[in-house]
Amino acid sequence: MEIRIALLPGDGIGPEIITEAVKVLDRVAARFGHRIIYTRALVGAAAIDATGDPYPEETHRICQASDAVLFGAIGDPKYDNDPTSKVRPEQGLLRMRKSLGLFANLRPVSLFEALTDRSPLRPEVVRGTDFICVRELTGGIYFGRPQGRDEGGRRAFDTCTYTVEEIDRVLQVAFRLAMTRRRRLTVVDKANVLETSRLWRERAQLMAAQYPEVTVEYMFVDNAAMQIIRQPTHFDVIVTENMFGDILTDEASVISGSLGMLSSASVGAEVALFEPIHGSYPQAAGRNIANPMATILSAAMLLEHLGLEAEGRAVREAVNTALAAGVVTEDLVREGGRSYSTSEVGDYVAAHVWAPLFGRSTSEQPNVRTVRV
Repeated sequence: MEIRIALLPGDGIGPEIITEAVKVLDRVAARFGHRIIYTRALVGAAAIDATGDPYPEETHRICQASDAVLFGAIGDPKYDNDPTSKVRPEQGLLRMRKSLGLFANLRPVSLFEALTDRSPLRPEVVRGTDFICVRELTGGIYFGRPQGRDEGGRRAFDTCTYTVEEIDRVLQVAFRLAMTRRRRLTVVDKANVLETSRLWRERAQLMAAQYPEVTVEYMFVDNAAMQIIRQPTHFDVIVTENMFGDILTDEASVISGSLGMLSSASVGAEVALFEPIHGSYPQAAGRNIANPMATILSAAMLLEHLGLEAEGRAVREAVNTALAAGVVTEDLVREGGRSYSTSEVGDYVAAHVWAPLFGRSTSEQPNVRTVRV
């Protein structure tokens, strides 16, 4: 099979973690007999520096011509510290989502058994956690107009808007996903206060009639924030609007013990995009210390999205092997253990994509660099 992947490393640690994901994908291609064609493109601060545009038209064309997009991270302190700048890296991410029609973000939240002791929550609370958040991506307060300041800059305002069409299409994704899982859907809103939330709840109640097999519950966002920490195993599929989803999924990420473990997919009308949920972590850029696991797991989601289930499973098994062996970056090191570099973790995971095929140690396989544990 020939697979065309647009690579958008972006800023900060983005280039480093994308390099490790590509390393793993190359091993997958070799094991399963695929051909992967990568095309690199600029986005974020790197694109602003080169072209003045955080999402250049050339990048958009490359994404459209690909089977999937693998994206690193966006953000640079030089723009964060300049509030007067009219062009910001994050604008590239928002425009990319909108331009590619990526209206639903899927973020799985699960706990790897080897990381149970790394979660800040008690093992008996988090063990067995396995849910997925479906976040609306292209509407809500992040895109609403009008937006700005008046009264000489002394008053600021943002507008949250949603249409029936925007709500229905993401609800459809969530209901269909629930049908493939445990058939339980939690709709998160703030319908006791917000008119947009009341519209969300109305549309969810109407659509629920089309999916009688799915048990639907409705939960205010403040309660959801508490229950995700108090009882994460309660959830199967969560669906919510843009800003609520942004906040809740970052909160849920602590269950796994590290932001560096959570992958995501953004899907919609055109090509799908896969990315880790963490940011650009500029303090670690170029130091070879960032955790590449979330990006590698995003690559596994990419493979599964293309119907390559065995390939995605091989990547997940290799990640599990690395975690069990303690081959992890500094954010996941247990007491008495040692930390491995970004590239060493990538080498180890890539090597173990081969191991199930050959049934022997990776040191016996040609052209595979091993990491000694």
